Amino acid sequence: MVFSSLVFLYAFLPLNLIFYFICKNQTYRNWVLIIFSLLFYAWGEPVWVSLLIISSLVDYFLGLTIEKYRKSWQSKAALLASITVSLSLLGFFKYFDFLIQNINYFFGMNFPMHHFGLPIGISFYTFQSISYIVDVYRGEIAAQKSFPKFLLFISLFHQLVAGPIVRYKDIAENIEQRTHSVSLFNEGINRFVIGLAKKVLLANTAGEVVEVFLDGDFSTLSILGAWFGISFFALQIYFDFSAYSDMAIGLGKMFGFTYKENFNYPYISRSATEFWRRWHISLGSFFRDYVYIPLGGNRKHHLRNLLIVWFLTGLWHGASWNFILWGLFYGVLIAIEKIFLLKILEKLPRWIAHSYLIFVMLIGWVIFYYTDLNSIGSILGIMFAFGSRELINTELIIYFSNYFFFLIVALFACTPITKLIRQGIASLINKNIPHTLLPTKFFHPTLNFILLFMATILLVGKSYNPFLYFRF
Repeated sequence: MVFSSLVFLYAFLPLNLIFYFICKNQTYRNWVLIIFSLLFYAWGEPVWVSLLIISSLVDYFLGLTIEKYRKSWQSKAALLASITVSLSLLGFFKYFDFLIQNINYFFGMNFPMHHFGLPIGISFYTFQSISYIVDVYRGEIAAQKSFPKFLLFISLFHQLVAGPIVRYKDIAENIEQRTHSVSLFNEGINRFVIGLAKKVLLANTAGEVVEVFLDGDFSTLSILGAWFGISFFALQIYFDFSAYSDMAIGLGKMFGFTYKENFNYPYISRSATEFWRRWHISLGSFFRDYVYIPLGGNRKHHLRNLLIVWFLTGLWHGASWNFILWGLFYGVLIAIEKIFLLKILEKLPRWIAHSYLIFVMLIGWVIFYYTDLNSIGSILGIMFAFGSRELINTELIIYFSNYFFFLIVALFACTPITKLIRQGIASLINKNIPHTLLPTKFFHPTLNFILLFMATILLVGKSYNPFLYFRF
């Protein structure tokens, strides 16, 4: 099941809210969330829900073992066992066929591949389990004594399948005791609807253009057409992934959970270093705290640690060489920035530094988009005018004129401007219009209704509307 579906919007979520708030006891509310979360996951993955529960049981008992035998060999053994089990499950389902494929190719072997379906969300909940186990081992949190509460942490459907990667210590208080209020619930609705609009109105629309320019016949693709297509993919993946994070954060607020921000307008950055402080913040902080710093961080072997982290970041996104190349692309780029380029960028006018980021970011998205390395080479060749190629053609002119207004709206939506405009309108209404005529409190509900209505119209007839990050 996905958030951007009519079943979720008009059946699953309303029923979940009704059952949740009918219960007054915190324990019953937790069970309502657990049951609905497992149903949410089992809707499209009825087999793999058992994997989720079993892996949660393993980490629950190993977490208790770590705390019971703290600072002993049993504690360290439990830590290693948990990480080994978690990464083995992730490696088997996500990377086994990739490994066999490369062994067969490089060594001329013929080992069979199993073609297991990737359990949705395994990349996310595996990292959540690892962060919990490591934090217990470090003594930063106490092990959860109740398995239902631990299962609630792992299985919460808000962020289960596509993040953000939530750490136990960030929501430990919410699991034990949550605060509910009308204002917090309204904030959750506002954030959820904004995410829904970003997904359905912006990401899906951009995706339609992407298919035309990046999945079509390369022989008819113009130079600017290639740049146009990858620019729309940049918009699609940002709106798609940030939309899911918005909706997860909004759902959390409705049920009394506070999740940290996962995106902070990354496309306004002026360097790759800044971009990755703003993009997929929960993933970046995970690799920083659980890989980069333990390896030595900035203290020793700085560049080695950086490249290891970015190799793993790329590999985390998918079992394909293009993702590894994409990760190393950013690793090398950020290393260059840290050595000398950041000092230069800081002295340049803002628009030049920003242009540099947009340029390298678009090159990165080319590597990310195509799993076929030949296609990456072909598109880059077109973008940089290798060979005989038109600068512009009729197809690009038609699509540019048809999507010009959408492009302007989408570009504005990538910046804090839209948030400031929304706040400004609400403030203007509050100051200049009598509350008896149009109370400020009606502004957001009215806007939410309009956005929900528009999204519903576009979702009619679409049985499955997945987010891009489901595949990772």
